Amino acid sequence: MPRCSWCSDDPLYQAYHDQEWGTPQRDPALLFEMLLLEGFQAGLSWITVLKKRERYREVLHGFDPVQLSQLSDERIEELMLDPGIIRNRLKLKAVRRNALAWLAVDNPAAWLWSFVGGQPKINHFQGRGDVPAVTEEAKAMSKALQKAGFTFVGPTICYAFMQATGMVMDHTTDCDRYAALLR
Repeated sequence: MPRCSWCSDDPLYQAYHDQEWGTPQRDPALLFEMLLLEGFQAGLSWITVLKKRERYREVLHGFDPVQLSQLSDERIEELMLDPGIIRNRLKLKAVRRNALAWLAVDNPAAWLWSFVGGQPKINHFQGRGDVPAVTEEAKAMSKALQKAGFTFVGPTICYAFMQATGMVMDHTTDCDRYAALLR
């Protein structure tokens, strides 16, 4: 099956590409999970985060923002010892801060989708080199998230989040998912 060129031959990566990436997601729980995971990716490859996703779900209470807003400093220090996750103190502290910010936003899913006008933005990129790392919408989202108290939400992270959750459809025209998502 033809896939976007960024997708390796790793079965986990292929399943993520084929079943999730670029598919419009409006479920607040999944959007929050993806926002946190994209923050964990900062400076790393997505496959690194993807391979640790199940462990994150275990140790971060299924990405429940209420429970994560109550993470203690002691628990964060315990998490720093877990080899199954990315052990970065700033990123782990961002989980608590982002959970608090998430809970303070009225209807966070609709708010996030508002940066693309409430509907997926369909792009028609020929190849990987045509896909931008940042867009004006991602810059606006990043600025608004930071103003609302979120961290690890720079414009590049926001654009990756928008791609992953289908706010923008960036499967390239030579990818089977491109045609499937246009139906």
